[in-house]
Amino acid sequence: MIIRISKIVLVAAVAFYLTLVAFNNVTDYDANYGLVQHVLSMDTTFPDRHGTWRAIQSNEANTVAYWIIIGWEIVTAVLTWWGAANLFRRIKAGAAAFNRGKNLAVAALTLSLLQWFVGFISVGGEWFLMWESKLWNGEDPAFRMFACIGIVLIYLAMPESDA
Repeated sequence: MIIRISKIVLVAAVAFYLTLVAFNNVTDYDANYGLVQHVLSMDTTFPDRHGTWRAIQSNEANTVAYWIIIGWEIVTAVLTWWGAANLFRRIKAGAAAFNRGKNLAVAALTLSLLQWFVGFISVGGEWFLMWESKLWNGEDPAFRMFACIGIVLIYLAMPESDA
């Protein structure tokens, strides 16, 4: 039972974190909008780079990109809370039922991993060369979250048994 409780609590902890991230981005909009704006405009990358043709200088595009990020955070937070609730409802069920109850949490954690890995590390880090910026580099926090959420996903995916 303690293993199931720990899995549920860790999924809920991710949901809590994602909720705080989304809440902060909505209530303190400008705090992370600057990151999106500087990353997309590539204005703090190394000078004379050939890749800066990819820069996006449009405030409207920056706003759309930021709202996509916030929307993704909200969706993953809601799905992760829902996944934790599904697991909680099955806490005393047999192993097969508990394992089936993991599907939504696995999907939600995977969606969150995709945001951090594809959105921030791949698109932000490599396409927009965020790694070159000393001021506006979100790769370390993105990797930290990818690793934390990935560990929870791996642990959650470990199958339960009735033994």
